[in-house]
Amino acid sequence: MGKVTGFLEIDRQDQKYQPASDRIRHFREFVIPLSESEVRRQAARCMDCGIPFCHGPHGCPVNNQIPDWNDLVYHGDWQEAARNLHSTNNFPEVTGRICPAPCEEACTLNLEDIPVSIKSIEQAIADRAFASGWVRPQPPARKTGKRVAIVGSGPAGLAAAQQLARAGHEVHVYEREPKAGGLLRYGIPDFKMEKHHIDLRVAQMEAEGVVFHYGANIGVDIPARQLVDGHDAVLLACGAEHPRDPALPGMDLEGVHFAMPYLVQQNRRIGGEDISREAPILAGGKHVVVIGGGDTASDCIGTAFRQGAVSVTQLDIRPIPPRKEDKLLVWPYWPTKFRTSSSQAEGAEREFSAATIGLEGHKGHIRRVHCMRVDDKRRPIEGTDFYIKADLVLIAIGFARPVHEGLVEELGPALDARGNVSADTVSYLTSLPNVWAAGDMRRGQSLVVWAIREGRQAAAAIDESLMGETSLPR
Repeated sequence: MGKVTGFLEIDRQDQKYQPASDRIRHFREFVIPLSESEVRRQAARCMDCGIPFCHGPHGCPVNNQIPDWNDLVYHGDWQEAARNLHSTNNFPEVTGRICPAPCEEACTLNLEDIPVSIKSIEQAIADRAFASGWVRPQPPARKTGKRVAIVGSGPAGLAAAQQLARAGHEVHVYEREPKAGGLLRYGIPDFKMEKHHIDLRVAQMEAEGVVFHYGANIGVDIPARQLVDGHDAVLLACGAEHPRDPALPGMDLEGVHFAMPYLVQQNRRIGGEDISREAPILAGGKHVVVIGGGDTASDCIGTAFRQGAVSVTQLDIRPIPPRKEDKLLVWPYWPTKFRTSSSQAEGAEREFSAATIGLEGHKGHIRRVHCMRVDDKRRPIEGTDFYIKADLVLIAIGFARPVHEGLVEELGPALDARGNVSADTVSYLTSLPNVWAAGDMRRGQSLVVWAIREGRQAAAAIDESLMGETSLPR
């Protein structure tokens, strides 16, 4: 695929960023795309590797046919590349921006640390498809007369809705928030993905027949049983929003917050939504401590710098990972190695092997974080206490399970050992008749690309159940 000798002749190039000193002054996307000619050169590097691990189970959960569209881009057939890309992925403009690119880790050229720039090429194809007018509504040729309700408009819910609408079903999406997107809109900062990308897809889906119901909190404002009784199928795709609680002393101090209220409020602020009833959570002029080492923690760091934080310190209980993985032991799987996100590169101090022991305050407000070093079993080591000044503490240690209050408690589906709604990856059917589950609500906290995969597969399962057969791809 690509140019036969391209990987030997062409060096890897990836998208560049605006300088940190410039990008922290705004909340817009700051990636500088490659030129068309350079994207084609990078696509030419895709080698005829025999077994393309990039789009197998090790690399791409939605099974993007990466070598195929690399070859099409190399030969300048952008429209066919866009068609191919959309055949497996409903929202490549999203994954091309925020997916961590396990496909590149699985690339054969990554054995030499020079993988094909798959993520940059994917974004280039998706953006060109929109700019060229190739992304159009695809309404069904006929209607089936079946009604499907989807609860939640995150990536799993949106992917399922689009697939089911194209199959001819009457699809209703019920969203608690004022706008669609779930954590794509309210959790992912605008500097990683601006929200007009979601708006374009929602407009496309509405033209395909999808009906969105906003401000509809199922199980709270609207009885969940009403949806089950009024539709032929119900898909639960509400995500996993219940945060892990570290139960630290001092959690009740002013200035201590979980990550999501902080990120959501800033996204609402940028989106022009009314947040006048919320107490502002702002990092301007403050010393910020972020507890956690994942993507959400990184998003908090970038947001804090853009709000004008004086300093940002990130606490990670894990030991500092190796700078380079052992390829012969790990490849083509996702490796644990030292990585620096764009937000961390903006000036964050990072503390590894650091356990948070407690939060200490003065007159009810956070003043410092008490930490200790940990051993290889993450047990605090006596005598290694240290303290970090803090005016704002953001807890970003992930999510434990879906929220049970409301919808889950009312319907009462079987849950797995972690508290997720139980369903297999073939039928996606819960323990309740005509009720399915997909995405983080079923599998737990995961990547957006896994949510898209599950939404597509659940749509195929629902279509087959309703019609006796399905032509929807899994």
